[in-house]
Amino acid sequence: MKALIISDVHANLTALEAVIEAAGDIEAVWCLGDLVGYGPDPNDCIDRICTLPNLTCLLGNHDAAALGQIDDDAFNLEARTSLRWMRSELTPSHMAFLRALPEMTTEEKLVTLVHGSPRNPVWEYVMDLRIARFNFEYFTTPFCFVGHTHLPVIYQYNADRKLLAYDIPLDGDKIELNAQSIINPGSVGQPRDHDPRAAYAIFDTETNICCFHRVDYDVTGVQKRILLAGLPVRHAYRLSEGW
Repeated sequence: MKALIISDVHANLTALEAVIEAAGDIEAVWCLGDLVGYGPDPNDCIDRICTLPNLTCLLGNHDAAALGQIDDDAFNLEARTSLRWMRSELTPSHMAFLRALPEMTTEEKLVTLVHGSPRNPVWEYVMDLRIARFNFEYFTTPFCFVGHTHLPVIYQYNADRKLLAYDIPLDGDKIELNAQSIINPGSVGQPRDHDPRAAYAIFDTETNICCFHRVDYDVTGVQKRILLAGLPVRHAYRLSEGW
């Protein structure tokens, strides 16, 4: 089975549509959370996600904050402004969708899916080898897909040699996962690796090959809608440079 893996859509429908079109025919979609926050299209993104085949969707920290499950003070001023706007825009049915999302799940006894980390599914950032090493103790499947950092990366742990290595995948890279791994596909709606193109991955559950991809989208159009909605200027400008 080929699964499309997406994360951190952040209410950016234009980027989401570009990813879905570029991915082509896929058999399942694993969405790692943060459907809302930052961008101008929270309801439309949820609606679009719900149309995707064999969907598994996780709760992200911005999703939880939109529901009031995380205190606004945990976010910076601009993110708080965005969250308050999201709450005013999200309809009751879309809030109900977010409220029903799990924090962690497994697929085919092969992968664990979370937004942040297996140790702290909603909030922890897996940003370096030290944090990654701790988190290998918190899942038992061969592979764990995470989001949250907006940065594509693979951490692979060789238990026999007690060796942990990481790789930063580029567009088009096909990486065979041959050890227990933590994998981040990057962000659809707000990349932060200085590449403004929307990021996603496709994972083949039969070969354990993970393919990483980037796709262009109409950044300028999204920026205009962010500003028109009265959302923070920084949330618009950062999309141009991918930071």
